[in-house]
Amino acid sequence: MIKNRIREYRAKRNMKQEELAKLVGVRRETIGNLENGRYNPSLVLAWRIAAVFDVSIEEIFTVEE
Repeated sequence: MIKNRIREYRAKRNMKQEELAKLVGVRRETIGNLENGRYNPSLVLAWRIAAVFDVSIEEIFTVEE
């Protein structure tokens, strides 16, 4: 399972799901599904999200067994 810290990083920047979705080229629902663990991102999407927050992918996404 892939865990993420998207909500935490969005909160630090006072960013809404819709804003992040627009920046990375997905729908707001996709961001919500990612945050709630219902969807695992593609590598490209994970990279885009990390780039928005100017951190490495590993800072936001971790794999747990």
